[in-house]
Amino acid sequence: MQLTTLCYIEKDDKYLMLHRTKKKNDLSKDMWIGVGGHFEDEESPVECLMREVKEETGLTLTSYRLRGIVTFISDEAEGEYMFLYTADGFEGEIKNCDEGELEFIEKDRIRGLYMWAGDEIFLRLIREDYPMFDLRLEYNGKKLSRAVLDGKEMELFDILSDDYKETGIVRERTSVHETGAWHKTSHVWIYRKKNSGYDVLLQKRNEHKDSFPGYYDISSAGHIPAGEDYKESALRELKEELGITAKPEELQLIGVHNGMSNEEFYGKPFINNEHSMVYVYDGTELEPDDFKLQKEEVESVKWIDYEVGKKSLFNGEMKNCVYSEEWEMLGRYFFGSSN
Repeated sequence: MQLTTLCYIEKDDKYLMLHRTKKKNDLSKDMWIGVGGHFEDEESPVECLMREVKEETGLTLTSYRLRGIVTFISDEAEGEYMFLYTADGFEGEIKNCDEGELEFIEKDRIRGLYMWAGDEIFLRLIREDYPMFDLRLEYNGKKLSRAVLDGKEMELFDILSDDYKETGIVRERTSVHETGAWHKTSHVWIYRKKNSGYDVLLQKRNEHKDSFPGYYDISSAGHIPAGEDYKESALRELKEELGITAKPEELQLIGVHNGMSNEEFYGKPFINNEHSMVYVYDGTELEPDDFKLQKEEVESVKWIDYEVGKKSLFNGEMKNCVYSEEWEMLGRYFFGSSN
């Protein structure tokens, strides 16, 4: 493992970014990153930081801060332990860089640049003034395959194009919801047949969820981890959230839904653009003891008559995040197209 530094120099709510266009055989070719480089013999992290910034930019740092340690693992290059800094004081004039073009770029424009997916993660942590952190990033080629923050796995999603095809890009959950990138989800509606019609199972989301806390929601639903398919995810979510072990053939696909919402929770934007496979599961034989709720996700569950739900869910009576189009999809499945 190599030892390196990386620094983001701040000025007027901008970061100094290096567009790496000149270096041959560059793993970061055409990407935008901070400035920094490899340790020389017996250098300390600060000595490396100061030297590399001076060599690449011509600037002498006068105020800087260590923000985290990033472990970079790649199947195409030697791994790195990277000391990540920000700097808000410097002297001198910017010179030409032999690795690319240097430019101060507004912080709110940086997410639109071509960069490593893991860089989006640690730039967000810096922006939120997250305490000193340990971040592990693993890549297959340029595709992020794993991210671990302070020992905790982070959620990674496959990004879809505007026509819902996989792009080959993987991004972390928070970045996805900040930018509104299209991603995959699976939705499972559990129902039971009764003499007068159908009941549908609703889950009440835990009040500490990062979105729609305490809202009534689909029986079981979830974002699909990168590399996983829709039904595989649906079966896993049923087991994790509700304790229901279902067989693949017991899930029936009834439609596809493209959901869009733009909300704010805890003072942060939550833009959700999801491409969902919608399944039904016959829960007529389920008993109350069959449910084993994942309390950090699901506060409770309740059965509701389909026709009652059709009124109370969409007239403001029940706080919920159910899409009316999916409820109508259920009606067509239960009663036919005339419903």
